[in-house]
Amino acid sequence: MVIMAGMADHERKIVIEFCHLLEKSKQLFNGLRDLPQYGHKQWQAYFGRTFDIYTKLWKFQLQHRQVLDTKYGLKRWQIGEIASKIGQLYYHYYLRTSETNYLNEAFSFYAAIRGRAYYSRASKEDRSDLMVKKLRYYARFIVVCLLLKKMKLVKDLVTELDKQIVDYTSTYEPDDQLEWSLVLEEIKSFTKADEIVSVLHPDSNKIVLSHRLSPLTTPPVERSPMMNLTLQEILIVGNCNDQVKFSELTMDMFRMLQTLEREPQDDFNHIYDASPAPGRVPLALTPGCLQDKGYSLPGGAKGMYPLVSSCQENGDRPIKRENPHKYMLYKPTFSQIMVFLASGFKEMPPSGALMMYISADGCFSSMKHCEDMGYDLGGVLTSSKKELDHPNKKAIQLKEMHCLYPGDLYPFTRKPFFIIVDSDNSFVFQHIPHYFGQPLVILMSPQDVPSAFQDQQHNGSLFTLFLHSPLTAFCFICNLHNIPYHLWERCQSFIDRFVTEASRLFTRCRIDTSYLQFFGDDFLRLLLLRYVFCDVVLHLHRSFKGHQFRPRCQPPLPDGDLLVHPALQRMVLDLASHLEVRGHFMETNEVD
Repeated sequence: MVIMAGMADHERKIVIEFCHLLEKSKQLFNGLRDLPQYGHKQWQAYFGRTFDIYTKLWKFQLQHRQVLDTKYGLKRWQIGEIASKIGQLYYHYYLRTSETNYLNEAFSFYAAIRGRAYYSRASKEDRSDLMVKKLRYYARFIVVCLLLKKMKLVKDLVTELDKQIVDYTSTYEPDDQLEWSLVLEEIKSFTKADEIVSVLHPDSNKIVLSHRLSPLTTPPVERSPMMNLTLQEILIVGNCNDQVKFSELTMDMFRMLQTLEREPQDDFNHIYDASPAPGRVPLALTPGCLQDKGYSLPGGAKGMYPLVSSCQENGDRPIKRENPHKYMLYKPTFSQIMVFLASGFKEMPPSGALMMYISADGCFSSMKHCEDMGYDLGGVLTSSKKELDHPNKKAIQLKEMHCLYPGDLYPFTRKPFFIIVDSDNSFVFQHIPHYFGQPLVILMSPQDVPSAFQDQQHNGSLFTLFLHSPLTAFCFICNLHNIPYHLWERCQSFIDRFVTEASRLFTRCRIDTSYLQFFGDDFLRLLLLRYVFCDVVLHLHRSFKGHQFRPRCQPPLPDGDLLVHPALQRMVLDLASHLEVRGHFMETNEVD
């Protein structure tokens, strides 16, 4: 509590105004959790007010530092807490807009907090709640670093977090000791699982590659007027019970999220981890910098509210975004999936496409006779959230209510719909009908993997890995866990040639028009061509004999003109020879 006695009038006014701005900022920040997670227009004005108040708060404490230090008793951890909230604002703005530049802003603020040791004296305050704030800051910073693939820094932060948790639990013996230990184990398991194949620098240090879309990795295409759709709305669903996860991201969600984003505009050449060394702080934080001993205004005099024109609408004409908008749903209920799908469906502009990616455990049907392809074959599991099943469900053969069935998606085929299902019951989605004549494509994972790869399933799905990083998946199924960087680069050129040839074949073979309408979009074209690579590779691999080990798609892609085309098969075998793993693959005349 601040004692006002003995203060001059101007000092009292400064302290009162600071307390007002601080309280107002907390109220607005806490109100963010009550905003709807779906839709675009409902939350932008509120975010604007929140950014504005934090701009005023930061300016004010900078202008009146001496008074606030001496009369209010402003501490460094309090400044760090404000900067941490700004980092959270940018992170949540990234989640709502899918623009990676805002993720970089969040990183800049979090890195400055660490570099300037704002929380260094938190343990000296003898307050357990302050230590919890410090631990949460570390957890949030690690999430941002993971998303930006700054894995060197992640390892440093995990080491620091481990030490902080030890200090916290030994000092306060708190009730949440087990929870923080679990958080630490989750992070360690997640980072280990992500290192499924290591690319090594000549000095044997690991190089962490980015797999976001850049001009260098955008597949070429022979464009036609039919290629008129752009991916606008995406729903990414993760509900694999046994898969590694951190925060509310499973490994499959983590990989697909990056696959569906472009490299930030100022970072096209970011192909490996450029994490700052420990203690090093970026000299320029965009927008603005925490200068003047770490206390100046982020965003400069103009404030720090991001320009929202990238996701606002100008009348009825949507302004082009760098990335399609994404909803991330971790273990959602059926009703949550429907709400977010409906929102994406509603927000989609003309010539837009809706995409749904589902990574989930299968929900299998026990019905002996199939009358309705939409519901009688099962689907994928959704979260139950303590809802009660019907007590006599088995006796009267009711269907599982905590399941997303193919029939649940029928209404959304009224608009262009691109579906990816990664599940051990994925094939049931191949029967979704073309009721409304709109473009509809469904990519389905293999329903099984060979026993040699079963133990790795909890580290992420092989099918999603192929869609995320084809060369990583290729090395993995050939038991290559370490590869020199120079060899990786040469092998990547094989992948590039495959993609170029597959793209040429795609546009020239007799193919369902749904594919061609989606093919003009960079992200959807990338996914389709990586699907082709996955299918060709698994078809040739000796361990993947059997239809259950191959992916499927609907409408079917042509075999002779594409999936078993001699030129594509030859490129895969050349890649295997270059990696000296040719023995894992059959000769083309052996393939059924």
